[in-house]
Amino acid sequence: MSEIIVIANQKGGVGKTTTAVNLAASLAVEGKKVLLIDADPQANATTSLGYSRNDYEFNIYHVLIGTKKLRDIILKSEIATLDLAPANIGLVGVEKEYYDAGNTKGRELIMKKALAQVKTSYDYIVIDSPPALGPMTINALSAANSVIIPIQCEFFALEGLAQLLNTVRLIRKTINPRLEIKGFLPTMYSAQNNLSKQVFADLRQHFDNKLFKDMDEELIVIPRNVRLAESPSFGKPALLYDAKSSGSIAYQNLAQAIIA
Repeated sequence: MSEIIVIANQKGGVGKTTTAVNLAASLAVEGKKVLLIDADPQANATTSLGYSRNDYEFNIYHVLIGTKKLRDIILKSEIATLDLAPANIGLVGVEKEYYDAGNTKGRELIMKKALAQVKTSYDYIVIDSPPALGPMTINALSAANSVIIPIQCEFFALEGLAQLLNTVRLIRKTINPRLEIKGFLPTMYSAQNNLSKQVFADLRQHFDNKLFKDMDEELIVIPRNVRLAESPSFGKPALLYDAKSSGSIAYQNLAQAIIA
C-alpha cells in the first residue's frame, strides 16, 4: 500500500508545487514507485514535468467527476518510476460539482475513492494541492496519510497557519483519523537575510519536533536557489536540470529522510 502525502498551504507562493514536484522526483530516483497528482487548476506541477495542456486530453478533473478512472489519465515522466496525474484549468469545475445540492453525500471522499484504484501500484503518492482550503484541498487531506506544510522564510510566513492546522485537526476528528502532520518545511531560505533567519528561528521555537532532519541530523531547509527556480521552465525537476544545485540536494535529503 502506498503512503499518500499532501503538500498543503493555503498561502500562495510558498514553494508548494516546487516541493511536490521535487520531492516526488527525489523519491523516484531513490528507487521508489511514485505518482504525482496535480490537484491545482493552475497545473504548474504538470508543466514542471514537461507537459503542456495540448499534450493530454483527460486529467484529474475527469477522474473526480467520475467519467474516467485514475489509471486511464496517468502520464509517464522522464524518470522511469515517476508517473503524473495531470491537471488543467477545467479543474475549477470540481468546486461547482462539489457544492451541487444533489451531489453532497461523500463529497469529501471523491479523491480517496479514486486513489483506491492505484494504491497498490505505488510506494508514494504525492498530491500538489491548490493554495486554498477549498474542496480540492479537503479531498486531498481526506485521502492522505500525512501532510507536509511548506513555509517560506519571509514576512507573514506564519499568517494563516492556525487556520490550516485547525482544518487538519477537524479532518482528523471527522473524516480521516489517520491523517498526521509529517512536518513543516522551511522554503526560500537565505542565510544572508536576517528576516529568513528570524522566521527559521520562530519555526524552530514552535515546531522543532516537526522539522525534517537529514542523515547527519542537520535540519533540512530549502534554500532560495536560482537553479530550482529555473527548472520548471525547462519542464524538469531540479535533479534532472542540475542535480548538484543546493535546491536539488535539499529535496534529495528530504526524500531520504522520509524514506528513513
